[in-house]
Amino acid sequence: MASNRPVFSAVSSSARQLLMLLRCISFAKKAHVRISAEGIRFSTEEGSVVEAFIFLEKALFSSYAYHPPPPPSSQDNPPDPPTFEINLTSLLETLNIFSLSDPNATKRPGDYDNFASHRLNRHAGINAFSNHALGMTGVCTFNYDGEGSPLSIHMSESGVTTTCDLTTYEADSAEEIPFARDSLAIKTIMRSTYLLDAVTELSSLTPAHLTLVASPTSRPGADMSLSAAGALGSATVDFTADTSSETPILETFYCPNKVSASFKFGLFKHAQRAMAVATKVSLRLDEDGVLSLQFLVEVGASSGGGGGEGGEGCAFVDFRMVPLVEGEGELDGADAGGEGTDSD
Repeated sequence: MASNRPVFSAVSSSARQLLMLLRCISFAKKAHVRISAEGIRFSTEEGSVVEAFIFLEKALFSSYAYHPPPPPSSQDNPPDPPTFEINLTSLLETLNIFSLSDPNATKRPGDYDNFASHRLNRHAGINAFSNHALGMTGVCTFNYDGEGSPLSIHMSESGVTTTCDLTTYEADSAEEIPFARDSLAIKTIMRSTYLLDAVTELSSLTPAHLTLVASPTSRPGADMSLSAAGALGSATVDFTADTSSETPILETFYCPNKVSASFKFGLFKHAQRAMAVATKVSLRLDEDGVLSLQFLVEVGASSGGGGGEGGEGCAFVDFRMVPLVEGEGELDGADAGGEGTDSD
């Protein structure tokens, strides 16, 4: 490189905030990372049937600097933003070093079925990203020198410091799951806790798959429902956009024609962490049956150098899920013997 300065460097005043966000997509061991002038993007996927990604914009950092590598010559186009893969499990363990006092810190990524403490904190007015919940945390510095270099993380809290160099790997050229934003069969927004409660209730049946059904509001009955069946029976959770209530379950709802799609239940379990920490969720289904869940997570934006102006900010965690083909759900249910897919 022509300069000694790193391609990317950033400082966060709250390592636990980053930890909580990245845990939302921690169903896979490796994460694809893309760095740009606007922020850093992490994504995970499993079997080309589910993918999740989160974009940490530079305003979430107290300082953020991106210096793209120069082209080989003045006639060449600027190089693409750096992309690489890292071991996400190792990154989470690094960010968790100063979180040993957090009761959730010792839980394995899959052990997230009990949300009682989350609900108590929510009703008590404690946001998962508030200073009270985070305990005003350690400073975390990221550095990346360029292709082949490790992602270096330096953390400091109360005079204790630690540095970790995470090996970076060449990123696979896997394509994202296509989602037709301009051809939607369903679009709705609701509080994320409503979706979490529904998935948690249905999970007690140990189902193999979950079915989403929606109908236009002009028809009687529920506007949207989630149903599942397992060895212990079957259940359906209904959602309505009835505006006669001061707090309708579905805040917005669009569904021109009746539609139904089924998914492996384990895919929804992958998203339970995001459901637990998010404020709202935008649920969209395109005409091919691909499901998009976009979670709005309220966070404290850093003040200073990163472009933020302090106060409350937000981050979005996105999931895309591929539906089961006709008959696949029945076969999965028979093979599973009523057991749902594990999240790990």
